[in-house]
Amino acid sequence: MTTTPTTTGAATAERPAPRSTAPVTGATARPATGRIPSVGGGPRRVRLAVSRVDPWSVMKLSFLLSVAIGIMIVVAAVVVWFTLDGLQVFARVDDLVRQVVGQDSPLDVMAYVSFEKTVSAATLVAVIDVFLLTALATIGAFLYNIVAALVGGVHVTMTDE
Repeated sequence: MTTTPTTTGAATAERPAPRSTAPVTGATARPATGRIPSVGGGPRRVRLAVSRVDPWSVMKLSFLLSVAIGIMIVVAAVVVWFTLDGLQVFARVDDLVRQVVGQDSPLDVMAYVSFEKTVSAATLVAVIDVFLLTALATIGAFLYNIVAALVGGVHVTMTDE
């Protein structure tokens, strides 16, 4: 009978020792990435912290959003004006003022609520809105960065459900 030589000593020296999977104190340690290990095939959860917001990107985004809001203000003012004019609200208010004050009153409601003045006022409000919202959002980003440096930011848990 012939036997083949085996290298049992070399094979056991190269193989690492098996790790113990039992928890030491009953609690599982979290990885350094912040990922909470999930048991089974459920959704994964990741805990993240928003520790800094770039003020330049906040300014660009808030500028574009406030321009969109400004356009909506002007369009809404035009739609409301045409609706009220179509329902003869301005004419009835003018008639009511003339009945109360008198026919020879210098007060003319239609001069104050003309289409041009309404659109001009809505445009002025929209321009002020663009400047204020952009400035306030940028200042808010700076303030968030200062506060987040002190307390660590906002912690968010995300899942892949």
